[in-house]
Amino acid sequence: MIILFIMMFLYGISIGSFLNVCIYRMPLEQSVVFGSSYCPKCKQNIKFYDLIPLFSFIFLKGKCRFCDEKISIRYPIIELINGVLYILAFLKFGPSIEAIYYSLLSSILLAIAVIDFEHKIIPNELVIAAFVFGIIFNILNGGFLNSVIGFFAASTFLYIIALISKGGMGGGDIKMMAAFGFCIGWQNILLSLFIGAIIGSFVAIYLLVSKKGNKKTQIPFGPFLASGIYISVYCGAELINWYLRLFNI
Repeated sequence: MIILFIMMFLYGISIGSFLNVCIYRMPLEQSVVFGSSYCPKCKQNIKFYDLIPLFSFIFLKGKCRFCDEKISIRYPIIELINGVLYILAFLKFGPSIEAIYYSLLSSILLAIAVIDFEHKIIPNELVIAAFVFGIIFNILNGGFLNSVIGFFAASTFLYIIALISKGGMGGGDIKMMAAFGFCIGWQNILLSLFIGAIIGSFVAIYLLVSKKGNKKTQIPFGPFLASGIYISVYCGAELINWYLRLFNI
């Protein structure tokens, strides 16, 4: 069992290394498939032995081998977080297709959260990837009804908000919730929207009270929706049961 945990972690940090490529290149509309990794400052191609997740950052002491430019701490953090997320998926679902499926979805959510936080965009490529994974998973497990309903459940609500507010809700958020609604079903995606809205509200209140923002401050919704999706997948049933017991339903 320990070996499986280690394998999941190593697999997770390896995918996390690829996520760093996506997070850096997608907002610049660069290919994440072609082209070698390079230093953003000196543009030197990074050798394969300097691309070992987590360990290369430690060995290089957080600096580029060629120009001594500091490597952002974000890179090992993303790799570490993704490795932990894969372990959590294994703990939740065991050695199964579900563990692999939700691990990959967790990676996409992590990339979306970081990109939207930094650039206020949600790349279509990540949304499409989630949707494709959802289709494959449904083919393997059978039954598309819950997913089809999930596709429209939260996204339709957000689309109506976007129409009423005349752009107050981004198209990326709508597409994201449609794709992940298909991936996790209508019950979980509605709970995700509710949780994401609560988290976003608390953050907005904090920014207002601390005077770090105002009513015109643009707050990307993607990270909160990603958090809501993750929480609903892993704790959704427990939260719903707790809510029902709270009101004796």
